[in-house]
Amino acid sequence: MYRDDFERAGALERGAYDVFSKPVRAGKRTYFFDVKSTKGNKDFYLTITESKRRQERDGSFTYDKHKIFLYKEDFEKFREGLDEVIEYIKNNCFDGEIPQRDYNEVEFEDL
Repeated sequence: MYRDDFERAGALERGAYDVFSKPVRAGKRTYFFDVKSTKGNKDFYLTITESKRRQERDGSFTYDKHKIFLYKEDFEKFREGLDEVIEYIKNNCFDGEIPQRDYNEVEFEDL
């Protein structure tokens, strides 16, 4: 991330108001889709956060988090790019069907 982008993201995060949140659990990871507004509800943006639980050597748990800030002017291009990549994977990597993970199975790292 470029320094200007990082500083802008941090500034927006500090003055942000939560509008809507959708957590999606996927095995060891949780994805958070958070709609936020700037002060005064003048602008809205999306943050996408990947959170992965990790066990430390001492037995305690920490979470690795990675965050993407997606601004309204980029929504359509982002969606188009994501759709194109998913279609490519379906058609060229898995013969039309992406294998699904069985989330009912307990993973050792989740204990």
